[in-house]
Amino acid sequence: MGQVKSFSLFAENKIEKHESGEFEAGGYKWKLILYPNGDKSQDVGDHISIYLAFSGSSPLQLGDPIHVAVRFSLYDQIRDKFFTEQERVTRFHAFKAEWGVPRYMPLQTFRDRSKGFLVDDTCVFGAEVFVIKGSAVGECLTLKKSTWYTHEWNICRLSSLEDTCLYSDAFTVGDYKWKVLLYPRGDPACRGKNLSAFLSLVDSDKLASGQKVNAKYTIRLKRQCKQVQSKDATSWFSSSAFEWGWRSFMPLKTVCECQTNDSWLIEAEVTVLGTTSKLP
Repeated sequence: MGQVKSFSLFAENKIEKHESGEFEAGGYKWKLILYPNGDKSQDVGDHISIYLAFSGSSPLQLGDPIHVAVRFSLYDQIRDKFFTEQERVTRFHAFKAEWGVPRYMPLQTFRDRSKGFLVDDTCVFGAEVFVIKGSAVGECLTLKKSTWYTHEWNICRLSSLEDTCLYSDAFTVGDYKWKVLLYPRGDPACRGKNLSAFLSLVDSDKLASGQKVNAKYTIRLKRQCKQVQSKDATSWFSSSAFEWGWRSFMPLKTVCECQTNDSWLIEAEVTVLGTTSKLP
């Protein structure tokens, strides 16, 4: 548990993140990382972001994952109790030494005096960390030769579309079928503010237990042959995480400013880097 005084000075002094001191749990050393005004690398600006990070003097070894149950908390100083997130189990390893919740709590809620989280410019964050020790599960990684494929999708009158969501035609890359998912008015989390765009793995429910597909992708939005917006990422797709992309792909006001010649081209450039599956 850690107390933060003079919380407002984070914004005033343009301090983007704060790291707690080290603490031990399950024989490992950890630290909390707090983004008081949102983790900008995750396009978050209106929430507090909080992460748990491995803080050992020696790095995690390849093939030696640590399974951890994590529960973040924020102290309600008025009612003398903790607001606690549901416990989540995650895995730390050589390529993932940090995990957390980018949208932990809206800043408006956090600053609401009646909630009791910020009193006299002071707050208290905490985390319960439990390292799960058990038998290891083997995983096989199969790398694939990188071959890019670009799918084009034409949309007319984008600024006037009221559809909740739109799917492109399916296209095949790396033996898997994909679709582009578009929310013309934003997905439910940001409706009315931003156009949302995602890449979706079709028939993800047919993947074997534990199977994941690693894909690198770029989604571009063009108008009159000129690029208006482009974002790229690399993600692991699975039966439980089959859509990845951006809720805040582009502000809706940018779409509305282009009502003249309101025809758009969406390009999805995708390559499959590899797959993983459980060892028997």
